[in-house]
Amino acid sequence: MKKLSLAEFPLKPRTLFRAILFGLAGIALFLVIFSIYVLSEGLPSLEELENPKPELATRILSADGEVIDEFYLKRRTYMPFDSIPKSFINGLIATEDREFYNHWGIHAVRIVKAVVKNILRGRLSQGASTITQQLARNLYTNIGLERTLSRKIREAVTAIQIERTYTKNEILELYINTVYFGRGAHGLQVAAEMYFNKSPQELSLPESAFLVGILQRPALHENLKYYQASMNRRNVVLYSMMEEGFISDAQYNSFKGTPIVLTQPEEATIERSIAPHFVEMIRQQLTREDNKALAVVRRFDLFRDGLVIYTTLNARMQGYANQATEDHLKQFQKDFLRSWRWEGKESLLNELVEKAVKNRPSYLAASPADRKTIMAKLKKNAEFVDSVKQEATRIQVGFSAIEAGTGEIRAMVGSSIFGKQSRYTLNRVTQIHRQPGSSFKPFVYASALDKGLSPYSSVESGWLSHKLPTGKTWDVVGSKTGGPMSLATALKFSINTVAARLIIDFTTPNEVIRLAKRCGIKSGLMAVPSLALGSGEVSPMEMISAFTVFPNEGMSVEPYAIERIEDRFGNVLYDHAKQGLTISDAMNPRVAKQMTGMMRNVVNGGTASRVRNWFPYEAAGKTGTTNDFADAWFVGFTPQLVAGVWTGFDDQRVKFTGWYGQGGSAAAPIWGRFMQKVYKDPLLQYDSKRRFKGVENIGAGSMSQEGEEGELEGGVPLENVAPSSPPPDSTKTPERPKP
Repeated sequence: MKKLSLAEFPLKPRTLFRAILFGLAGIALFLVIFSIYVLSEGLPSLEELENPKPELATRILSADGEVIDEFYLKRRTYMPFDSIPKSFINGLIATEDREFYNHWGIHAVRIVKAVVKNILRGRLSQGASTITQQLARNLYTNIGLERTLSRKIREAVTAIQIERTYTKNEILELYINTVYFGRGAHGLQVAAEMYFNKSPQELSLPESAFLVGILQRPALHENLKYYQASMNRRNVVLYSMMEEGFISDAQYNSFKGTPIVLTQPEEATIERSIAPHFVEMIRQQLTREDNKALAVVRRFDLFRDGLVIYTTLNARMQGYANQATEDHLKQFQKDFLRSWRWEGKESLLNELVEKAVKNRPSYLAASPADRKTIMAKLKKNAEFVDSVKQEATRIQVGFSAIEAGTGEIRAMVGSSIFGKQSRYTLNRVTQIHRQPGSSFKPFVYASALDKGLSPYSSVESGWLSHKLPTGKTWDVVGSKTGGPMSLATALKFSINTVAARLIIDFTTPNEVIRLAKRCGIKSGLMAVPSLALGSGEVSPMEMISAFTVFPNEGMSVEPYAIERIEDRFGNVLYDHAKQGLTISDAMNPRVAKQMTGMMRNVVNGGTASRVRNWFPYEAAGKTGTTNDFADAWFVGFTPQLVAGVWTGFDDQRVKFTGWYGQGGSAAAPIWGRFMQKVYKDPLLQYDSKRRFKGVENIGAGSMSQEGEEGELEGGVPLENVAPSSPPPDSTKTPERPKP
């Protein structure tokens, strides 16, 4: 028999090279499969493969569709495959994995080439990852990131399993939603917003190409520090797209000269910080164990599970609330600082400085001996002491606006400091309790009207001296001239003795409390006569909520902030519409209309007349000023909106120093500025011609206002104090009942 020789079967060099490559590829494949048993530790389970859970940011959306903030550890937002721009997908495949639709998770030829190059270089430097392998690394962190052969094998095996579990488009969808783009952005949705302040669908082709290119080295390109390098990388993506036929030669030549213009990172941060206290209130509501309606949401991780929270807040109105507050404080803070003096308040300043030192991390971490040194050193540090003074004398604000008929919270300002840095600071709308002063009087008047009085009923307005059950007396300063005064006039000018006589002679503290509770006041109130002047402590949100009874003709509406919550797949977890509004019959409709008419006079020429400097349309409300001008209030409403303002200081020993600190000057201007902006914005569609339904014009006399001054009796908040004559016994020390 004739022997066979290889010479009789000549192979061309090209064919021989291919045979060797495929042989090596087969060996590589065998090694990968074998490694399933050898290197299985660190591989995701079947359940993890079938149900991947990439960490996604929870988005908080305003009622008008703006993203107002996010909760996240890694900023990711999920978008379905159909929403991903085709230009981005084409650029990604052309640059990262041209055989994506042909391979089964790994690219054997690329692996062999990489192995050969790594052997020649003597180190593991050349990668051969497909998009699927990169996805495996992004989704399953237990695979690891180390540059080792074992990690590459785990990655490859996982990629094969992913390909068996998902379609190609599903793999692309997962990858594009989880890959890191720099600037803290995971996923294309966030990246488009962070880099170009656009949605992905608005990206131009060169912008999509830039985002594809940045995936190679995000840290190098995220801020265009090396502009030409970033341009070159973007153009590599464009050239690859041209090679693959995704764009024409002419398009490539046109696009490669397009400049890159990025949004600065801080611009996006500011944009997402318009309502930090509102956002934090949402987070707290979602984590409260006593909220049964939201129990289903507590099964999710707010910072990882990519929920979408639809809120009642209107981004435009929130912007107006911020602007109104800032505009008012710009001059008002200066006016206060010109009149405030630290002389004579050394003890207060020393206490504030010590408190500030004790809150510093360096002090808390120090030994007892070192703490004494730190305290002594900082007390002598002029810069530190000045910072304490500045913080103590910063005028703070609590403002919120809600829809009168539904209770939807449209805007909230929880402090005079704006931006994300204030999110975890005190919310002066929901987390403080202060005496409301005369802004509480409408509930006293309403209780008296319910007993049969009318806005035209007359009550003595002069000095009042009332004997308490303890045997002591409660003295209240009245109007300048004294004598009978109609309820309408007394409320318009906030005459204290009239309110005091109403609660003593025509109704009772207990009846006033019961009415206030029905209207929405939840805080505990003491049944004492001084309640007529606002001696109880309430939160601004309670007062705003309680005032909904007036435009709603006696119906009280509970404020709320969350409309709907969806999971990352769009499944509805919570829907406020199914819960329904919390509405209660709180006040006689006749009384509510009478009170609205009387409070309209407060705005039209009464203690809140400064509102008319900004807002000329239908409005009503009530001012309030507390002991020694510690707190200033205005709670007002239109036929459609109820809003309230509190201004003051975090430490109540720091107070306004004169008449400018009364509610009509310190708080009402914020309300007026805000309403002016809202009602002039055609996009918001609030009707400036709408009137209060069924409310008659209630006449109220005019009088010379003396402002808010004088001795504030009984430690009780007073407003519009104007002594008419010396008390019956000028040597007697008035009783100061506990509020």
